[in-house]
Amino acid sequence: MIEWNVSPEIFRIDGFALRWYSLGFVISFLLGYYLIREMLRREKKPLVYVDDLFVYVFIGTIVGARLGHCLFYDLGYYLRHPLEILMIWHGGLASHGAAIGILVALYIFAKKRQENFLWTLDRVVIVVALAGFFIRLGNLFNSEIIGKPTDVPWAFIFTRVDNIPRHPTQIYEAIAYLGIFGIFYRLYSKNWKNLRQGYLFGLFLISVFGFRFFVEFFKEVQSPWETKLPLDMGQILSIPFVLAGIYFITRKGRAG
Repeated sequence: MIEWNVSPEIFRIDGFALRWYSLGFVISFLLGYYLIREMLRREKKPLVYVDDLFVYVFIGTIVGARLGHCLFYDLGYYLRHPLEILMIWHGGLASHGAAIGILVALYIFAKKRQENFLWTLDRVVIVVALAGFFIRLGNLFNSEIIGKPTDVPWAFIFTRVDNIPRHPTQIYEAIAYLGIFGIFYRLYSKNWKNLRQGYLFGLFLISVFGFRFFVEFFKEVQSPWETKLPLDMGQILSIPFVLAGIYFITRKGRAG
């Protein structure tokens, strides 16, 4: 058993606090920026795309994740307190909402730049998987999105929550997303000229949301009303993403 009582804050100066979650979020965007820039350099694309691309992705991530949390997990509360939707510093971001927000943002970006939408998605999903690794580490430091009680030797006791040994589901997901990033980046590096457009995107949807569906069996529900459902909300929301992934990896299309 591992007793986990790490502070979510790295340091605090007066009213300002730097949190591990925020640091991971920033690192994921900086690494993503660098990796996308290297991809565009390799493919001889205008590097000016990178700045615009990450503005769109950043906005899509924040807006989508926040609205996703409000709509999917606590709609009644936010209908009664609509102004709190804007208070992202109070917490509450949903990865499925972030995925939808990123898709919308990239569609707008591709239209504006007259770039192929699927080509853009195939590159961005690689760094999104890496971002998922850092976000789940941030959840670990926040002692949130905890697992169900267990007696496995690697169980964590999140003392900021309770004294019950639980599955460290944040670590399960972090390891999975880091592995997916490594596989995808290698696959892209070796075969980017020959990969069918939309293939990496489809494979991303199947692997990330397929694992998300699986790991939810070991998680505590995020909202009490989910206990009345045959599957929790994370699983329900993952199913259409997996089905869309199957479509994209089986469809015919051109390489490049």
